Amino acid sequence: MAGQLEQIAAFLAVAEAHSFVQAAAQLGVAPSSVTRTVGELEARLGVQLLVRTTRRVSLTQAGTAFRDQVLPLVGGLARAQDDVRAFQTSLKGTLRVSAPLSFGLHALAAPLVRFRQETPDIDLQISLTDRFVDILTDDLDMALRISGTPTDLSTIWRKIAPVPRSIVAAPEYLARRGTPLAPGDLRSHSALAYAHLADGDQWQLTDPISGLTEPVRVPATFTCDNGDLLAQLAIAGQGIALLPDFLLRDGLSDGRLVRLLPAWRTPDIWLTAYFPPYRRLPAALDRFTSCVEDAMGQGPL
Repeated sequence: MAGQLEQIAAFLAVAEAHSFVQAAAQLGVAPSSVTRTVGELEARLGVQLLVRTTRRVSLTQAGTAFRDQVLPLVGGLARAQDDVRAFQTSLKGTLRVSAPLSFGLHALAAPLVRFRQETPDIDLQISLTDRFVDILTDDLDMALRISGTPTDLSTIWRKIAPVPRSIVAAPEYLARRGTPLAPGDLRSHSALAYAHLADGDQWQLTDPISGLTEPVRVPATFTCDNGDLLAQLAIAGQGIALLPDFLLRDGLSDGRLVRLLPAWRTPDIWLTAYFPPYRRLPAALDRFTSCVEDAMGQGPL
């Protein structure tokens, strides 16, 4: 196909210039190359398209008919190429983004406002869900996720900000069940487990002094895929939860929640942007991601 398009382009250049030499200069190739390419086109079609004289190159009747039919097609192809190139740099069109429900409610409004102010010609469609979405099959342009180190090989990704977590419980719960003083004590408690995190009801706790990690399985008496609900249940004294700090700030600040085992670290999780496997991000995706990054302040969420 590439060879055929090259032949047609050479023919149209000669037909317009009425000269192989001028057509070659326009195309940036040697005149002999244009002569050979047009000859290959005529041989493939089995018809003479051009009449060559020492003074001028003219179209045959068949050449005129062929030119008139291929010109609109070539013009459409050129427009299609321009449109595709514009997609890479344009700040127009529709952008479809998925984000976790809790993150969307707590932290996404500010970057959305800035993005809409900077790109008024983009129609933004945000889907807030705690379901693990597949951007390649769910008709999405990108997805924001809160998770551990990315392992998805079918997409590209960019870490945006770390998401600190804490182990918490309500004073009422601790008065009833006791306060765990070491990781092993958690085994006799009730976990409010987040369904979409890899650690589930087995929490990896690392001693910051020795660096040793102790896996602790906390019996999960309730499992949910939404962090806000888990935080509310923890405040209501229903169990111990390991949750992102941005869901716990109000409960910790007013004493409805207590941070447990604060010296022990849990595995890092991140707010991460996932994209289809582009070699270079389209301008709209890059601008949206930058708005989220700036809103997070390059620090913990």
